[in-house]
Amino acid sequence: MKLLPVLLACASLAAAVDSEVWTFDRLDRVGGHPTTVVGEPRVVDTPVGKAIEFDGVDDALFVGVHPLAGAQTFTWEAIFRPDGGQPEQRWFHLQESGTENRLLFEIRVIDGRWCLDSYGHSGDAQQALMNRNSLHALGAWYHVAAVYDGNQFRNYVNGTLEGAANIRFAPQGPGRSSIGVRINRVNYFKGAIHLARFTRRALAPAEFLAVP
Repeated sequence: MKLLPVLLACASLAAAVDSEVWTFDRLDRVGGHPTTVVGEPRVVDTPVGKAIEFDGVDDALFVGVHPLAGAQTFTWEAIFRPDGGQPEQRWFHLQESGTENRLLFEIRVIDGRWCLDSYGHSGDAQQALMNRNSLHALGAWYHVAAVYDGNQFRNYVNGTLEGAANIRFAPQGPGRSSIGVRINRVNYFKGAIHLARFTRRALAPAEFLAVP
């Protein structure tokens, strides 16, 4: 029985090692990384805690790291609030340097509601997951996740599966990230982002973060 606390501590340490959390509570750094600020995004107090709000016109943050570089499997989570804006918005972009390899969280705004679009591109393999029949209300907080287990790419909204496809992605190399816009500064996001977590394994929905 004395081994149980040790085993639990080891499990907690392993979970911490394979995850990186980015909190959006300041403009100059995200996840401990310095940022380049474009436009005038602002830190706001919200019911879920501090968040960074983007105007959907020219607000964005750029970070000089790809938080899932080298990951053979992964779970990418975010807690965010879409507020409307343009029909196509690329609101979180992880880009490998010198290639077209990338991962994206996007939304589509359709008839005053939104749906999630998750995209992965690795070499000759590319896959978009978007369910236009699964529409959600704007102006509320949501948890979203993109999961890759080595064979299948899946995405979720509030723990509910939205799409899945069998595909093989090679690990991506080092690169950079953009928040609030696509890496080439098109398709700006209108809304707010509270938190993101990057885990180097495929989590089950029961292990996902919860909206505070």
